[in-house]
Amino acid sequence: MFLEVSQLSVRYPGRQKPAVDAVSFGLAAGDIGVLIGPSGCGKTTLLRAVAGLEAVAGGDIRLAGDVVGSPQGQMPPETRRIGMVFQDYALFPHLDVGRNVGFGIHHLPRAERTARVAEVLALVGLSGMEARHPHELSGGQQQRVALARALAPRPRLLLLDEPFSNLDVDLRERLAHEVRTILKQAQTTALFVTHDQMEAFAIGDAIGVMHEGRLHQWADAYTLYHRPATRFVADFIGHGVFTPAMVRDEAGRVVVSTVLGELADVGHHSNGGHGHDGTGQHDLLLRADDIVHDDAAPVKAQILRKLFRGSEFLYTLRLASGEVVLAHVPSHHNHQIGEWIGIRPQIDHVVTFPRG
Repeated sequence: MFLEVSQLSVRYPGRQKPAVDAVSFGLAAGDIGVLIGPSGCGKTTLLRAVAGLEAVAGGDIRLAGDVVGSPQGQMPPETRRIGMVFQDYALFPHLDVGRNVGFGIHHLPRAERTARVAEVLALVGLSGMEARHPHELSGGQQQRVALARALAPRPRLLLLDEPFSNLDVDLRERLAHEVRTILKQAQTTALFVTHDQMEAFAIGDAIGVMHEGRLHQWADAYTLYHRPATRFVADFIGHGVFTPAMVRDEAGRVVVSTVLGELADVGHHSNGGHGHDGTGQHDLLLRADDIVHDDAAPVKAQILRKLFRGSEFLYTLRLASGEVVLAHVPSHHNHQIGEWIGIRPQIDHVVTFPRG
């Protein structure tokens, strides 16, 4: 692994709990990792520790095999060859784009510096804008300049701290895709912090879900969504609800009894990271895409709320038992709030967690 974080802990004076608590993960060269979680979960503190801006209280950080941070010693930030892109871009308003981008490579000969500035501006799609000033650019263009400036010195690792949070939603998602393409073309290893799941899914090869200083799971987006390791990950990623279920083993067959009927011969059963042998009372994770609208189904549910999303509605439904579930329904099925509709489960990955 190019970046290795092993049992990393970071503490702030006066706080009883560590801000980062025994976190371990690895990032391969050329990959993009994303840290996601609610505010105050420790993701930015972890990023700052990797940058060398926070002291390591326990564990260590290795970059290309070298220990750059541990309780025994810290490599200074300026010698780690790490680039950073901040939330507020931190562009110099009095400098034009060319001089902003070239700021970190002023030691190079002028011709080489000019060529490198042109190269990274071309990479981020801003060729020919060297003479513009930041105030003449859109928010998305300013973010690209900040990215170009960070890439110009050819860092070993690029750190991005919520770089799209000041942009509107549509631009954020588009820019996330574009930044991923840019980083892959530059063959840059990057670690990215965000609180936005769609950004994380769009940009990350591996995504870490953090809560209260701990890393709950480090995996690709598909695994986080379909095989969450903890109840927190299951609840935090995607739309879903928990409903009571009874799990039993019938001669090697896993059978899950739910308010929607029995789910038998469960091929992909994840017992909340506890293996496949958990039986008894559980909570079943039901995603909105696990529920299919079917007028012929024997189970009926009443529409409590609906959210129009263009190609589909997100329906919030209440069963006769009082249980609430979510369902994605094609938008031509435009039912009214209060109506009862037929639903059935269609679950490829059954995820349960022991009750309590």
